[in-house]
Amino acid sequence: MQVKEENGYQFIDEGEGEILLLLHGLFGALSNWDGVVNHFSKNYRVIIPLLPIYTMPVKQAGLEALNKFVEEFVTDQGISDLNIIGNSLGGHVGLIFTLANEDKVKRLILTGSSGLFENAMGGSFPRRGSYDYIQERVAYTFYDPKTATKELVDEVFETTKSIPKALRIVAIAKSAQRNNMADDIPNIKVPTLLIWGLNDTITPPYVAHEFDRLIPNTTLRFIDKCCHAPMMEQPEQFNVILEDYLLNTDYS
Repeated sequence: MQVKEENGYQFIDEGEGEILLLLHGLFGALSNWDGVVNHFSKNYRVIIPLLPIYTMPVKQAGLEALNKFVEEFVTDQGISDLNIIGNSLGGHVGLIFTLANEDKVKRLILTGSSGLFENAMGGSFPRRGSYDYIQERVAYTFYDPKTATKELVDEVFETTKSIPKALRIVAIAKSAQRNNMADDIPNIKVPTLLIWGLNDTITPPYVAHEFDRLIPNTTLRFIDKCCHAPMMEQPEQFNVILEDYLLNTDYS
């Protein structure tokens, strides 16, 4: 996939048709969505902006600034009628964006989203400089620890070694924990799909049930033997559920 650079934004833009806007999580990367892009870019336009998690000013690091970034990116690209798909922190940003810009959103798809409760990094912030600790925490994010490849662990380890990046991660994580959306999300009117790992340790299944209870127009689907990133761990099942929803859900 080619990463485009345009007007200060880095993003992937593959395929043509109805738009899928993908939002990655706190330690996420564009590559988290490989399975979705490869499958859906044949019939949809798949756009993934690189969120400025590690580059935004530390004092601004938080959900409000991330949502503003997405709003400005959407305006810059001149896109609307969006199917927003957010994983973890990306789902949280998607919730905020949808509430503020419902006229631009067709459907909202959340997978392992924060916004109600999350057990961030297994309950504690990663200790800088401890590779074994980072390896353990990254593995904790997946049902099958083998999904936490050395390449993935190395990437997270290098990120947490950087003091400026670590400061931003802490600030954004705290912003997410403060920003409980239980009182706001009953106002979401667009059709919402919840795709959840049945073995999610970060946002456990009861979080999915709570989203299902609070958001008016929801469909809830669980994937077994799957933790916090279904689109990475069980991409085929994830894509089947998502495709069926996109084809059979009326957004009007």
